[in-house]
Amino acid sequence: MKKLVIQGNKPLTGEVTISGAKNSVVALIPAAILANSPVTLEGVPDIKDVHSLIEILEIMGVKTTFNQNTLMIDPTNIASIPMPTGKINSLRASYYFMGALLGKFGEGVVGLPGGCNLGPRPINLHIKGFEALGATVTNEHGAMYLRSDEEGLVGTRIFMDMVSIGATINVMLAASRAKGRTIIENAAREPEIIDVATLLNNMGANIRGAGTDEIRIDGVDELHGCRHSIIPDRIESGTYLALAAAAGNGVLVKNVIHEHLESFIAKLQEMGVQLDIGEDSIYVHPTKNLKPITVKTYPYPGFATDLQQPLAPLMLKAQGSSEIIDTIYPKRVNHIPELVRMGAKARIEGSMMILEGTDQLQGAEVVASDLRAGASLVIAGLMAEGTTKISQVDHILRGYDHIIEKLTAIGADIKMIEE
Repeated sequence: MKKLVIQGNKPLTGEVTISGAKNSVVALIPAAILANSPVTLEGVPDIKDVHSLIEILEIMGVKTTFNQNTLMIDPTNIASIPMPTGKINSLRASYYFMGALLGKFGEGVVGLPGGCNLGPRPINLHIKGFEALGATVTNEHGAMYLRSDEEGLVGTRIFMDMVSIGATINVMLAASRAKGRTIIENAAREPEIIDVATLLNNMGANIRGAGTDEIRIDGVDELHGCRHSIIPDRIESGTYLALAAAAGNGVLVKNVIHEHLESFIAKLQEMGVQLDIGEDSIYVHPTKNLKPITVKTYPYPGFATDLQQPLAPLMLKAQGSSEIIDTIYPKRVNHIPELVRMGAKARIEGSMMILEGTDQLQGAEVVASDLRAGASLVIAGLMAEGTTKISQVDHILRGYDHIIEKLTAIGADIKMIEE
């Protein structure tokens, strides 16, 4: 079993560079199979989810080369083969192959997605969108069978009952090759959606309105290869900003688009964290005398659900009682009992997490139950006195590129061991 071992309470200083966005790349890679010639993605993070997606591509006959954060995807000889189990089940974003295969071949078989256990995350909105375009979707033995008739997919107006990043992207992928115009209403507005739309447009798609709540897609007959640079990861950015505020002695976070983090930065400043915001970097000053805050998660541009867990350890440094309410994933609370093991004064009351100012965390053996809970525990381990051992680290490696190297470079004592 792999474990992360952290010797805490070391002053962190220096600079860290943010990688390409995980939540973009897991959609960009499936999107690339819609092309009829090679697609090159630049700034691809070297994370477990990317390697899982590459394995899925290779099963489908897609050639790939991944070197120094550049991924070349050649879908020229792709075959539409059933993917009911195996790698497809290991990550949530495998569901983007549904929209991509439906757009490419008019059919597909894809296993139900895996990923972090954050409570119910239904894909009914995705299915509703595909059916509105004219596809038939059935669940057979735990796999989704997608089929369109001889007419193929036909553009239409689709209203999303809830704001959903995954469903918005999936419908965008399928509709890019549908006949006529598709309009997605109540679309998600995340930067990652703009990133996917930019790739598709570079491939020859006709998509307008990405980043607003109404996206218009005029279907095209074919898409071609291109070169595309991925946006920086706003969740990784927020994680390192929280880490720098919680355990840093002056840290520069580079390759940041601060406009993607406005709600998060506002909360740091409300706490009293001093930030120097540059064009593409943010310097985090050493912190003292932090104020408690209340955080409520909402769809973008609100406070991201993925950032409430990494912010929690910093709240323990505030003088008073802070609160977190996650309106998107109310069951996203598994980091709280693990922080309590480390001496945190924290508790769950109904749908609210309450974190009291805590004098000093102590190292302990803890479990990363999901990706962002793992990030929370890494930050807590860096703050704590003594040794913290984190198990189930594969969750962390799914989403954080070279986390050990990045932290070591700013002075952290962190290593991976096998037990």
